[in-house]
Amino acid sequence: MPTALQVIRDPRAAASALDPARLAILEKLDEPNSAAGLAREAGIPRQKLNYHLRQLEKEGLVEFVEERRKGNCVERIVRATARQYLISPEALGKLGSSSEEARDRFSAAYLASAAGRTIRDLAAVRARADAHGKRIATLTLEGEVRFASAGSRSAFTEELTGAVMRLMAKYHEASAPKGRTFRLVVGAYPKPPEDTQPGDTRAANME
Repeated sequence: MPTALQVIRDPRAAASALDPARLAILEKLDEPNSAAGLAREAGIPRQKLNYHLRQLEKEGLVEFVEERRKGNCVERIVRATARQYLISPEALGKLGSSSEEARDRFSAAYLASAAGRTIRDLAAVRARADAHGKRIATLTLEGEVRFASAGSRSAFTEELTGAVMRLMAKYHEASAPKGRTFRLVVGAYPKPPEDTQPGDTRAANME
């Protein structure tokens, strides 16, 4: 079965996933299919589609499932390796990190960098867990809060920081022989309008 989420870390795999023709193929491979079936559905010549499939399989985005006989022919059945893909910033090399990360923890660049590091860490941990047939212990909290003013937002930040630091100090056991260290990331950003589309530059609650 395909995994729920695959994090793409390799630049070549990222390039394959972002190629319009290959992206269209991946979207149609949520269920196993043959090259002939995909060619009909995607409207791509069979020879060209086979080339794209070979590249996607080479980059680990498509996998072989089985061979099926159809008349005098044997069809090779493949499927996408995951139901969702996420490209890690490390696929961009130095361009995927921010020089502001170590300077301003209140900047958007710092938050984006922390989110990127979270993705990179999860990709590494996920690979090790998959290799041993284990699941990853994670925790995700999401919520929305509407601040009446910048002052109330600042007060909330101070209280939240204090509460989190107290909890971390309470449960942190640096010398626990069988303990596991977890990384905690807390961030907040203005919620975009519900109808926001990619590339939309309308100003909305920036401050």
